[in-house]
Amino acid sequence: MALRREPTARQKRLATELRRLRDAAGLKAGEAAELLGVSRVQISQIETALAGVSETRLRRLAAHYMCTDERLIDALVAMATDRTRGWWEEYRWLLPTPFLDLAELEHHATFLREVQFQFIPGPLQTEDYARAVFSYRVPALPRTEVELRVRHRMRRKTALEGTPYEAIIHEAALRIMVGTRAASRAQLDHLLRLTEADHVTVRVIPFSLEGFAGAASAMVYAGGSVPQLDTVARDAPHGTTFIDSEAQLGAFRTLFHKVESASLDPARSRDFIHRLAKEL
Repeated sequence: MALRREPTARQKRLATELRRLRDAAGLKAGEAAELLGVSRVQISQIETALAGVSETRLRRLAAHYMCTDERLIDALVAMATDRTRGWWEEYRWLLPTPFLDLAELEHHATFLREVQFQFIPGPLQTEDYARAVFSYRVPALPRTEVELRVRHRMRRKTALEGTPYEAIIHEAALRIMVGTRAASRAQLDHLLRLTEADHVTVRVIPFSLEGFAGAASAMVYAGGSVPQLDTVARDAPHGTTFIDSEAQLGAFRTLFHKVESASLDPARSRDFIHRLAKEL
């Protein structure tokens, strides 16, 4: 089988988890290869996501690694055997890879939690708002790529369909008129309509909140099929960074709940957004 040209973030995560299981068992790659009856190179390719792994081999590896967590093993098997071609693949080689990886992460998430301070969260943006964001880049993007990014962002909204989604948005992001005044008002109205869905929760952090120093806590927290497979996505200077170590995930869970406890409840947040929209 040909090696993968560009493994996705999901494929890399599977590889990482298999390597973690081997490390936890105290085995070297050569020892794992011997137990499985393959070459060390094949183990290396699996653990770097350059090659896939069958259900049979994955379960054999888990057994050799003394993993008894059946829910985790089943979740890894599901990741290894999933052949679904997601809508984001239409944009491969057209948009930067992190755009595709984030869409894939959202698609497979069991729940989504997001904290934003500068912009309205991507899945909640209107087309005009998203276009204004992408058009402001320096150097300017070609119009065709701006429109590609806008279409991709609008498709990401499908991740909200039925997936529990909680967004915590700072007042700064709500007040900044990224586009025109009319577009900003339309964005706030759109946000209010979205809060009517049972699976969407929006909370606001107002400027008036005292003792809040969490402006560096922007994140997308995506729940996995088991807690070990949760992932945090954070913006970085050269793209999106995906975080999945147990210690870091624990820290981000705590951070999210800390920011959540400081925000207005959903009803007061809705009233707050409504007042801002009337001001425009």
